[in-house]
Amino acid sequence: MKVILLKDVKGLGDKGDVVNASDGYARNFLLPKKVAKEATEGSLQTLKEQKTAQKMKKDQEVDKAKELAERLSKVDVNIKAKAGEGGRLFGSVTSKDVIEKLQKQEGIKLDKRKLLLDEPIRELGSKWIDIKLHSGVVGKIKVTVTEEA
Repeated sequence: MKVILLKDVKGLGDKGDVVNASDGYARNFLLPKKVAKEATEGSLQTLKEQKTAQKMKKDQEVDKAKELAERLSKVDVNIKAKAGEGGRLFGSVTSKDVIEKLQKQEGIKLDKRKLLLDEPIRELGSKWIDIKLHSGVVGKIKVTVTEEA
């Protein structure tokens, strides 16, 4: 019996897959537990439309992320911090500081975990930092740390 899986089933397939299951397994387990539904022409057409809609939505998200990456590449985030001799900072500039300043300067809201900063910035100067905006889309942002007067 052909069924459309509504949830991931170990050993059978993932959500949205159309699979052949034995009649007994389908009637006694998959269908009563609402893990799958019978694959009729109407349900197959609905599944196809849903997959198309999901693909379009994902493409829109990727396009939006690419636009944001392009916009971020033109942004220079200026952060003022107290520094000692040799350009070393008293303390450090963390991803949280960068995101807050970005939001104040440009009005762009991002999650601090998306900023790919290996370790906090501890010296004066400019640095390019990667920001993961979407799977496969990574933007760059320029952060300039200057001495506080």
